[in-house]
Amino acid sequence: MTPALTVIVPGFDVGPWVAEALASLQAQSFRAWRAVLVDDGSTDDTAEIFAAAAAEDERFSVISHAGRRGLAAARNTGLGLVDTPYLAFLDGDDRFTPTALERLISVLDDTGSDFVVGAYVRLRADESGAYAAGPVQPWVAAATDPERRRTSLQEHPAASGNIVAWSKVSRHDFWQRAGLRFPEGRLYEDQILAQRMYAAARSFDVIPDVVVEWRERADGSSITQHREALPVLRDYLDGLRGGLEILDAAGHPAAVRARIELILTLDLPPLVSIARTHPDGAYRRALGAFVRDLQGRGSDRVVTPEVSAAALW
Repeated sequence: MTPALTVIVPGFDVGPWVAEALASLQAQSFRAWRAVLVDDGSTDDTAEIFAAAAAEDERFSVISHAGRRGLAAARNTGLGLVDTPYLAFLDGDDRFTPTALERLISVLDDTGSDFVVGAYVRLRADESGAYAAGPVQPWVAAATDPERRRTSLQEHPAASGNIVAWSKVSRHDFWQRAGLRFPEGRLYEDQILAQRMYAAARSFDVIPDVVVEWRERADGSSITQHREALPVLRDYLDGLRGGLEILDAAGHPAAVRARIELILTLDLPPLVSIARTHPDGAYRRALGAFVRDLQGRGSDRVVTPEVSAAALW
């Protein structure tokens, strides 16, 4: 069977979860895929798990970085090996739902759009350590429900709230035409890339189906779970700011407003809570400058008094 889709699976020290991720790919109702497994210099058994998977299933191929280069670089390495009409991403600690790829590709085949976006849910551990999927969150539903075909940011600005790479299937020629690559050397690389996708697309589709279960690691080992760290905060705010700048430059004011409203209601409140007791004043100053930046963009969104007060930091 000639592959129609390449799935890029990056991983750094994802040994406890990656077998489950790969099994979710092998269980797909859509079978015409190949997967590029990119080991980003892991220090655990990730490389061995990747190698064993490739030995057992010829649809898997493995490439390894000599040292850790970051998630964006690992994804970009995989992008260089795509030779199929479609491409997708699956992080090594997440998992696809069984019909995800079939549903996403069938929509693209029907519409001819540049990419399609699905919904996702969080996987959280219970007291026993077992992971269970939660409900679709309101901001995810706002981007993907109801189904819309051949839409745009002008018609559906709330779609810009879906910024994750792994809830989408894209046409490879769209990535080539738009010159899309992940920005390396920073966290929250999806923020920039997603807004470039929305801004460059001739049309895209959204579907309410849950296509990915996104793991929130119980051990807190994901770097992006540590937003109390000042460098992580700075990358986070840079990603948010950069995404807004891309939408601004592309002439999508409604999408900018939609993103600002979501940032004010979803992203900022937990950061403000951290900042109020943070031992480093630079944390509060960085967050305060970002809040003032949002205010300068003319948002009329009513926010909590705590978020409003953060502009004074």
